[in-house]
Amino acid sequence: MPAQVQARYSTPLSFRVGGKIIERRVRIGDSVKAGQTVALLDPTDLRNTLANAKAQLDAAEHRLSFAKQQLDRDEAQAHANLIAAAQLEQTQDAYATALAQRDSARAQTALATDQLRYTTLTADHDGVVTSEDADTGQNVQATQAVFHVDWTGDVDIVCDAPEKALNSLTVGAQARVTFPALPGKTLEARVREVSPAADQESRTWRVKLTLSAPSPEVRLGMTANVAFDVAADGVTREPYTLPVTALFHQGEKPAVWVVRQGSNTLELRTVTIERYDERTVSVSSGLHDGDRVILQGVHAVSSGQHVQVVPPLHQEDFPT
Repeated sequence: MPAQVQARYSTPLSFRVGGKIIERRVRIGDSVKAGQTVALLDPTDLRNTLANAKAQLDAAEHRLSFAKQQLDRDEAQAHANLIAAAQLEQTQDAYATALAQRDSARAQTALATDQLRYTTLTADHDGVVTSEDADTGQNVQATQAVFHVDWTGDVDIVCDAPEKALNSLTVGAQARVTFPALPGKTLEARVREVSPAADQESRTWRVKLTLSAPSPEVRLGMTANVAFDVAADGVTREPYTLPVTALFHQGEKPAVWVVRQGSNTLELRTVTIERYDERTVSVSSGLHDGDRVILQGVHAVSSGQHVQVVPPLHQEDFPT
């Protein structure tokens, strides 16, 4: 079925304050780096706000300094019994008020500084600009999208599955992906996510697949074709049950030795284990009907080795 390469993560970029856009530095299709400036707001009003906050802070600092001096004098006089206790309490209250006003002015200055910094919009992650949602000269509100960026890194192969194939598409199911732009190249993939609900218009279910071995040749926006390793009638296959002695590994993934058809040589094939039992394992994907699997001695064979296939024993072959 037809599919498309999409970034796994895509986020809008927006200012944290409102204002008028005076400059955009990127366009659709441009690559951006984390921390790169992509747009600017007119900072005039916020600069004035910051200047006012700094002036308020200076005044609060002076009032606090005066209140501290007065408190020191009154404490000394109270210690010598030269002033009444009520006067000292008033001085202490004035100092506490001046201290709180200084702290408030300091917080307002920090807030105004941050708001001025927010007039510069920067990219959060490496990625590619996929849309421009606001123009230079436009007044925007805080959080209003200016750009959308698809993150660089993980990609999904996204397709829409019809209802008749839905029951056979489970998370972990294997698939093969081909690309018109990459003739002759086939990549293995597995289902990462199946939408729990159908699209209201197309009545299809969105399926996202992850490439087993991502390639830099696979780029965002490419079209693809997906072929799932499922039965043609859309019925879910029962898992294959093997003895645990058949289990090997390929790196950190479980695998089994399979005899190639027509050559009687061995190949190591990765599989997905659905369940581990005491003496057997249930293989949900990676094997097909008719595959011949090595059940014992898996650590004593190697890839490409010729083997002699022993026909299965039937009931009449056992002595009575």
